[in-house]
Amino acid sequence: MFVSDFRKDFYEVIVSQRVLLLVASDVDALCACKILQALFQCDHVQYTLVPVSGWQELETAFLEHKDQFCYFVLLNCGANIDLLETLQPDEDALFFVCDTHRPIDVVNVYNDTQIKLLIKQDDDLEIPVYDDIFRDETEENEDDSGNESDGSEPLGKRRRFDEDAMEKRIEKRRQRRDWETRRREILFDYEQYEYHGTSSAMVMFDLAWIMSKDSNDMLWWAIIGLTDQWVHDKITQMKYVTDVGALQRHVSRHNHRNENEGNSLSIDCMRIVFEYDLRLALYQHWSLYESICNSCYTSASFKLWSVQGQKRLQEFLADMGLPLKQVKQKFNSMDISLKENLREVIDESANKFGMKDLRVQTFSAQFGFRNKFLANDVVFAVASLMENVEKDENGAGNFIRALDSLSRSNLDILRLGLELAKKQLRAIQQTVASCICTNLIISQGPFLYCYLMEGTPDVKMFSQPMVLWLLSKSLLRSFVCSTKNKRCKLLPLVMAAPLDVEKGTVILVGIPPVTESSDKKNFFGRAFEKAAESTSSRTLHNHFDTSIIELKTEDRSKFLDALISLLS
Repeated sequence: MFVSDFRKDFYEVIVSQRVLLLVASDVDALCACKILQALFQCDHVQYTLVPVSGWQELETAFLEHKDQFCYFVLLNCGANIDLLETLQPDEDALFFVCDTHRPIDVVNVYNDTQIKLLIKQDDDLEIPVYDDIFRDETEENEDDSGNESDGSEPLGKRRRFDEDAMEKRIEKRRQRRDWETRRREILFDYEQYEYHGTSSAMVMFDLAWIMSKDSNDMLWWAIIGLTDQWVHDKITQMKYVTDVGALQRHVSRHNHRNENEGNSLSIDCMRIVFEYDLRLALYQHWSLYESICNSCYTSASFKLWSVQGQKRLQEFLADMGLPLKQVKQKFNSMDISLKENLREVIDESANKFGMKDLRVQTFSAQFGFRNKFLANDVVFAVASLMENVEKDENGAGNFIRALDSLSRSNLDILRLGLELAKKQLRAIQQTVASCICTNLIISQGPFLYCYLMEGTPDVKMFSQPMVLWLLSKSLLRSFVCSTKNKRCKLLPLVMAAPLDVEKGTVILVGIPPVTESSDKKNFFGRAFEKAAESTSSRTLHNHFDTSIIELKTEDRSKFLDALISLLS
């Protein structure tokens, strides 16, 4: 059931208990976790934190800890499946679920005793009415048994009574069949598309604000959680702008300074500022040239994989009047005179070259004098730390390092994340270029398909879901910019990459078409399930995002054939 008063029905319930925190491996969940940890620290709440990257890890973690805990908080996991069916908990276990995944499982919505949903109901949830999907079996059985005659009436009367009872029973069965058909239709419509709701970090920040315990740090984490949804293209532009507006009010409240106070600030204080900044990844920590070449938006717009695209980039730089020597050196080392109105200069030239959306509403945080970070740069850094494949560490080690990088005291870890993010972005653009130049993207009818062969450079990096998602988004946008086929511009993409060569598995991701009016709803989750069922393909639906699955390599062709016939 939905919790209406987060303070009374959630926080005050767990504040005197031992709590198990189960946190998904995504940046928004990490930020929500940091906010909750800060609140727990204020009130000395005892908790254990367990990172979970998929359903299997969630079940294992629950089984390991269920005897020691009665209160479980799930961040960005658990809402979109029947939790009680999956985990089989004791009756005294209580689950608080703060999750952006939609649609929410109807059993979770209508369970009043054990499932408490920390989810904003102003999101467009469209939950089916209780009576349309649940029926009381006992009432029906009583009706049926009440219609049985007890044999005390005269024979003729009894026969007539039996006929009436039979007709009633047949009518009831017909109504039951109609109701079941209607129920299937309602549930199919409700569960057909996967999409995302309000950022969990924002929900947790609202809780802190209600309790008057919010701080600038918590606000920064809420901003990063929202920016993560935008960077990974999980929410619509409209939703992003609305949520930015909500956070902007908090930024003004926390970062308001009187003029005479301005110079008395401590050197290590934190200041958050609303920015209308460039859509260029990591440009303040890189060179402007590298950032333009390795940002998805500019790379696709210029078609940088082609000679013609490289020429257009040179023309763009010339139009801005920026010398190559300046553009190719570190941003920090550029002439101050060039940096002063750089955004306006770039934006003006970008409009001439057809890039009308190069500037975006965002926030930056400054720690002291030197350390300034844009929210989307922090998202790239934290995500790359979480999916770092350079060290053969387990997922928990990467998770803890990514969590640490969000603290102001660990800027060295954040800088390491920025370097890893640069490697990832370079690898993504190199792979996009090679896929387009070697025509690896095939139109399969209802969707486009691309498979990264074993032996492709950086293929190990793309076995991770978030990096593969970014690669797929970048590849689809670049393909849409490069193809002349109008039909192909409207198609979604299915991308596969080797996961484990020894086990013979691939990771498969499905992403919706690139359109300006896109509602970011993804139908591949259901389609993957149906295709796997109909062909008995050996798949593992372990990710919290249902549009990412694991598949046996030898089952790939029959699975794809089933997917084509299903979506045709």
